[in-house]
Amino acid sequence: MKKAKFPKDFLWGGAVAATQCEGAWNRDGKGETMLDHCTTGNKEHPRMVTDTIDSRYSYPTHNGCHQYERFEEDIALYEEMGFKTYRLSINWARIYPNGDDLEPNRAGVEHYRKLFECCREHGIEPTVTMTHYDMPWNLCVKYGGWSNRRVIDFFLRYARTLFTEYKGLVTRWLTFNEINFGTVTYGEIVTSGIIPKNRQVVMDDPSAAPEEKSKRFLALHNEFVASAKTVQLGHEIDPKNQIGCMQCGFTYYPLTSKPEDVLAAQHDMEIWNYYCMDVQCKGKYPYWAKRFWEDNGICFDIPKGDLEEIKKGIVDFISFSYYKSDCSTATGSSKQNSGTNFGFPNPNLKQTAWGWGIDPQGLRYLMNEFYARYELPLMIVENGIGEFETKEADGRIHDQNRIHYLRDHILAVRDAIRDGVPVIGYTPWSAIDIVSAGTGEMKKRYGFIYVDADDFGNGSYNRYRKDSFYWYQRVISTNGEDLSDI
Repeated sequence: MKKAKFPKDFLWGGAVAATQCEGAWNRDGKGETMLDHCTTGNKEHPRMVTDTIDSRYSYPTHNGCHQYERFEEDIALYEEMGFKTYRLSINWARIYPNGDDLEPNRAGVEHYRKLFECCREHGIEPTVTMTHYDMPWNLCVKYGGWSNRRVIDFFLRYARTLFTEYKGLVTRWLTFNEINFGTVTYGEIVTSGIIPKNRQVVMDDPSAAPEEKSKRFLALHNEFVASAKTVQLGHEIDPKNQIGCMQCGFTYYPLTSKPEDVLAAQHDMEIWNYYCMDVQCKGKYPYWAKRFWEDNGICFDIPKGDLEEIKKGIVDFISFSYYKSDCSTATGSSKQNSGTNFGFPNPNLKQTAWGWGIDPQGLRYLMNEFYARYELPLMIVENGIGEFETKEADGRIHDQNRIHYLRDHILAVRDAIRDGVPVIGYTPWSAIDIVSAGTGEMKKRYGFIYVDADDFGNGSYNRYRKDSFYWYQRVISTNGEDLSDI
């Protein structure tokens, strides 16, 4: 059997988000964000949103992994690993501290210029997310986040600044990180900037009233319009710009072969993946959207001209994250929706320490589904496993579970390429240990590089190469040919 190979120009790299890695939350003119007001949590106890910064609590984004001041050190390590691209984000509140400012914060603009120049000097191409869970707090409090249509223009001002300031330095952009989380409570908070009434950062609240759901989907609609206009603007300012969407990829299987469970899995795939992707990749809402709105009591106005704008702003490529798969069932009592899980655990899969099913074939399946539906190039911009890890007496960090997880998923990507799916690149989550967005934990470690810090900001923050660092270095140097253990 012929073995598939990765393209010669395949973009190997790693990924982070500004809110989770930078720290320096109130330095050099940066404004506060929604996540700056989210406390540390864990898989049993959700994070809380506080109205003010309360000294009784710990706020993990205030420290991140100190990358704001250590980015040169980190990028040198990425070059040592062999990164071709670095998928990172710009913190919106570092450029426009309040979100509705008329002029950008020059210190923030220059910080990212230095960061992108540093990437280029080390032979690394930046892949940049414009907003990754970093909505300015002022927009959340004063405007109600993305539920207010005025935020579209604020975002376009921000986007114009990025396209103009970094023209020539950045040509690969993603508009909204994991925009499809906006269909549930978690994304309503971290992506759409709607402050939860009970102040808890939960994955979803099934008791949400129709008015709350309507506000949620109105916010998502406004994000669609902003994304479409951003795509058009980016192409206008620099025709070399390639602008993609970014989804959290969800694979669902029916829990049983009962027809009801098969339909439940189809429904979950539609809501989680295709509701947003159809808008951003086809330029229109899916045909079943009206029934979905009616069945869930969702009602919002679509102003004249919005659907035309959406049609004109189709993305150039699809980027997505993939971590796990779940099962769907029509039996409501079996539907899990706790911690960071949606769905029922698959009894055929091993699970991570956080209860996520490890399923490389689910990635191949999803890649084929996405390409069959949209015929756009794909880029996997998050894929990884969170682990409890400590330094051994010899200073080493042995993370064989990560090596095996990534090896099996890289093999799935290779198989998808042989299937005929065009794949741009692969940037595992995460390049370096950073704060978890879902739980706010530092001990949930994803990186190739260990950071000496705990959940509460204690530690030296020094960097240490894990075993997976050397393994991934070899994977990149052989363009995915050598995936053997070290």
